[in-house]
Amino acid sequence: VDIYRPEGPGPFPVLVAISPYGKGKQSIQTLPQPPGSPIWDGGVEAGDPRFLTANGYVHVIADCRGVNKSEGEYRGWMSKQEGEDGYDLIEWIAAQPWCDGNVGMVGISYFGTIQLHVAAEKPPALKAIMPWNAVADFYREATHHGGTIQTFFFDLYTRSTNGNPVSVTPEECTPEELVRRMEELKADPDLRMYTHLWHLIDNPNVNPSFFDVLMHPLDGPFYWERSAYTRYDDITIPFYTRSAWWAYAHMHLTGTFRHLEGIKAPAKLEIDRPVDEERPLARSYDEEAVRWYDYWLKGKDTGVMDEPPLRLFVMGSNTWRREHEWPLARTEWKTLHLRPWGGLTEESEPLEESSDEFLQQPLSQTLKIESLDYATLPLPQDTEVIGPISLRLFAAIDTDDTNWIVALEDVDPAGNAREITRGYLKASHREVDRERSKPWEPYHPHLRAEPVTPGEIVEYEIAISPTANLFRRGNRIRLRVMSMDYRGNPRPAPGVSVVHYPWHVCSSSTVRHTVFHDAKRPSSLLLPIIPAAT
Repeated sequence: VDIYRPEGPGPFPVLVAISPYGKGKQSIQTLPQPPGSPIWDGGVEAGDPRFLTANGYVHVIADCRGVNKSEGEYRGWMSKQEGEDGYDLIEWIAAQPWCDGNVGMVGISYFGTIQLHVAAEKPPALKAIMPWNAVADFYREATHHGGTIQTFFFDLYTRSTNGNPVSVTPEECTPEELVRRMEELKADPDLRMYTHLWHLIDNPNVNPSFFDVLMHPLDGPFYWERSAYTRYDDITIPFYTRSAWWAYAHMHLTGTFRHLEGIKAPAKLEIDRPVDEERPLARSYDEEAVRWYDYWLKGKDTGVMDEPPLRLFVMGSNTWRREHEWPLARTEWKTLHLRPWGGLTEESEPLEESSDEFLQQPLSQTLKIESLDYATLPLPQDTEVIGPISLRLFAAIDTDDTNWIVALEDVDPAGNAREITRGYLKASHREVDRERSKPWEPYHPHLRAEPVTPGEIVEYEIAISPTANLFRRGNRIRLRVMSMDYRGNPRPAPGVSVVHYPWHVCSSSTVRHTVFHDAKRPSSLLLPIIPAAT
């Protein structure tokens, strides 16, 4: 650990930051860099020791077990050992003469997620946390979007933290079974198309942490141990969670709302505009950390708990909104039906037979992303959409699997489109858990893969990440249905903003997709409309 202490004898409250990204580099750069800067480093996100100590806090920055300056073995993202290590560290801190017995935690992303795992261990000195950009579900948010492998962690682990021995243990499978599973993965034609991914299956120690992800294509104990939502009942201290619409690599946003719903403790939530943040973090982060912890660790009335618990940035109008619940109680749920000629209307299609098709070639043959687009007429008035979204899609494919990738766009009268959110579902992961689902948020168990019968018309329920956007009068709401994305060089793909950066393992085959929108198969989009104030 690195320990930064204020001037004076103390004792002081302490703010702890833990990650595998390197404790030393958190303090060496003082001028924040935008994401486009060649010296921008996404792993510098522990907060500013100079500012925090100047405001009367000890700032402790730690390397996780098994990385950088710490001994032992790193077992990948949020193993149970990491939460237990955090407990030990906090209780050691509390016993030091420079600590007044009150401890909080700071930092975003990995630094934010680990706060939840440490809080679940209940160290007595930990009084509050601030889990910003913190993942709730390691499978659904971080490694597999709708069951499709998301490759951000391949990049992350390759450039930052590879890990030690793989986590597939003899208890999980015998050495012979491990070899068999590796050979099955190496024979997967989709993975073979990405030779760098095939290479690490062939050589697990190149990147053991992402090898673990590839070896676990379905949800289960490996992911449950690393997912904070499985420990919500153990988290009882105040928390302040935050992200941005979309957020980095599509893995920070939805967990923020899960924390709010699942943790029964005093809470605040904030969702900002969809931008990648500068590094080191902007001064506004440190100022908000001081405002939060002055209240919970120093007993100062900063007003932080007098505000409504939710603060949301509304795109389109570029305004902030304070709210009390999620989804908003005044939401009017509106169903828009996919129609012929690319229509999207409240009226359903009366025709008995109506469909559209697109043919997607693999990345080995094209960079062109094909799509079917469905749009409303120009809106007669400003229309505010705030909340989770879902798509009911009746479709057929001519193979046994595909990726459904759907995007919602705001299109101005000149035809300029601004993507505001996305959703994903691997066709073979279409099974829905009805008890855990809501009309606006289908829940897929991802416990098995069920191949699609080629040519069979199947109903897919696709969750689209929450958003908040004002569609101006004269603009159109457009839905795009696709099956492929990819990384640009260096990133992202052409026409895709940095906050939509993740890319997924797509089909190595040419796939024909047929989307139905007729009386028997009414494909439709469910939107959360917020009525105009009267």
